[in-house]
Amino acid sequence: MRETLEAVADGELSVAAAEARLSGYATTPSGRFDAAREHRRGIPEGILAEGKTPEEVRDLAEAAVETTGRALVTRADETHRETVESTFTPTAATVSVDDRAGTITVTSEAFEEPSLAAAVCIITGGTSDYPVAGEAGAVVEAVGADCTVIQDIGVANIDRLFDQLAEIRAADVVIAVAGREAALPTVVAGQVDGPVIGVPVSTGYGHGGDGEAALGGLLQSCTALSVVNVDAGFTAGVQAALIARAVDEAAESRK
Repeated sequence: MRETLEAVADGELSVAAAEARLSGYATTPSGRFDAAREHRRGIPEGILAEGKTPEEVRDLAEAAVETTGRALVTRADETHRETVESTFTPTAATVSVDDRAGTITVTSEAFEEPSLAAAVCIITGGTSDYPVAGEAGAVVEAVGADCTVIQDIGVANIDRLFDQLAEIRAADVVIAVAGREAALPTVVAGQVDGPVIGVPVSTGYGHGGDGEAALGGLLQSCTALSVVNVDAGFTAGVQAALIARAVDEAAESRK
């Protein structure tokens, strides 16, 4: 504690960074940022923009960058993006935006990007499923795993899947994102020897088209896979990231 207090007194550490180091979180006018989550869980804290004002997202993103070196924002709309970009563009931080996925990643100049010896493959039944897949991908990339996204290989024309099977099988973990009846994750889980995370998506229409049919289909899958909630790209990304970390640690232990 003394070392932290001396660093604040010498101007080497901000008050927010000191608070995060001592208590595990940073307090902002817009809420508390869990600065210790990555150390505790191996996954960086995500800032959910949905339901927050642009100013609230900005406050939390600033706290994230100040205390951890980076910020990961999800479910961001155009106003969130514009506010975050205008805040960080004048600084030395790097801002990466995926408009379709609604994600914003901000990294400070001094931040050291992590790297894991593990590969995650994210596949989608249709191109319309990408926003959820992109959200998952942002989490996977944040932990430093190799991330490949293959779109539009739904089983309506199963040849599109078989053409990509070699690359999918090479991954340590697969995230399969699909709407409608969500047949893709079930089929893929029967074709690969690694874990598959099924993500039901609300891209259908009519009865069950809000993702209910996709979720029900995955819960009743005849092949072994894990299932997250409808449109839960972030959750799927976290699960895949944790598996990727375990793969990396296992590889390191064998050296």
